Amino acid sequence: MIFVTKVDGRKQVFEKSKIYKTCVRMGATPEQAEQIAEKIASEVYDGISTKRILNMIFSYMKIFKPEFKYKIDLREAISMLRPKPDFETFVAQLLKSEGYEVRQNVILSGECVEHEIDVIATKGNEIVYVEVKHHLNPHAYTGLDVFLEAYSAFLDLKDGYKTGKNKINFNKVLVVCNTKISDHAKKYSECRGIMHIGWKYPVENGLERMIEERKLYPITILKGVDQKTRNKLCDAGIVTLKQLLENDVKEMQRKTNIEKNKLNLLISKAREVI
Repeated sequence: MIFVTKVDGRKQVFEKSKIYKTCVRMGATPEQAEQIAEKIASEVYDGISTKRILNMIFSYMKIFKPEFKYKIDLREAISMLRPKPDFETFVAQLLKSEGYEVRQNVILSGECVEHEIDVIATKGNEIVYVEVKHHLNPHAYTGLDVFLEAYSAFLDLKDGYKTGKNKINFNKVLVVCNTKISDHAKKYSECRGIMHIGWKYPVENGLERMIEERKLYPITILKGVDQKTRNKLCDAGIVTLKQLLENDVKEMQRKTNIEKNKLNLLISKAREVI
């Protein structure tokens, strides 16, 4: 029996099926995913790190998907976004793709105190208070405290609406994070009716699945983009590859002060990835 070593040092039995599922999620056909899984299964050794396995997946995916030479691991790419404003803007873009109208960085009075709200999302009768939590360590967990704070703020804002201190009648609360969610937090959120989006949770519509299905990749997924360039783009509100492709080059150059040749190269890479 072969064991793999996770980032936190824990050991886990190697499962070829996980390689297969990861490849399919990355866009491989079932046949391609099976070939890659078989190849990696023949090369793994006891104690191999999960990071090494991921590098092997990327290496073999390039054979079938040449665009993989331009991209890094999605989980790592999201962790490279700055919490503010990058990840909050990214979440806003994700909610827009779901048909929501969004507002960012709104200050509203609750019954007791003022609240700085990351995102307000509305669709039909839904008025959603959105709490955004970003971890620089993608292998951390989002815990109960985040959900307790979000629900407490939600209740205070609802009470503030009833007494006329704000004019937004929130009826739902959503927590969005870039990591896995702790079991304690899951239990509380399900009990309180808190909507949540995290890494691989909910299983049928986790953050990674939403991004892959909509091809709403963060700009940090591109290989070889320096931090200064990433920050300039994000400061201009351009946090996804789709935005990079949809915006006018001259306008982006004016907003970001990035050289035209560099922008065109980024656009070319983004087009290959998408």
